[in-house]
Amino acid sequence: MTRKARHPAPNPRPERRPACPNFSSGPCAKRPGWEPAVLADALVGRSHRTKGAVARIQEVADASRRILGIPDDYRLGLVPASDTGAIEMAMWSLLGARGVHVLAWESFGQAWVSDIQKQLRIADAEGLLADYGELPDLTRVDFDRDVVFT
Repeated sequence: MTRKARHPAPNPRPERRPACPNFSSGPCAKRPGWEPAVLADALVGRSHRTKGAVARIQEVADASRRILGIPDDYRLGLVPASDTGAIEMAMWSLLGARGVHVLAWESFGQAWVSDIQKQLRIADAEGLLADYGELPDLTRVDFDRDVVFT
């Protein structure tokens, strides 16, 4: 049985190439004039619990509060890594007052369904699932509930 392709095969060679092809989520081209000396005060390879790192985190928090106009009585969370940490923090602090629909069609969404149902143990939590590359049935989403999706 052969599967019908959903999209035509891509052209193996692009018609245009980027002026600087050195880009990615990993090491990439540096800005003009960059030199290793810019890392002299970097806190790379140190624990976030060291005095220097704690001071730098507090400096960033204070600047963020000032720049964004965050009131003093609001809590400010600085989350390492990507938005994964931020959504986990939000789920653990905000969910539970009402039912929740969790839409999942890839690994992060699947993990959040599991966290909400098995770790947070929210009784009225329903995962609306779909295979990779597909979307769940969006007509089933009830926006009177909390909604979590990737």
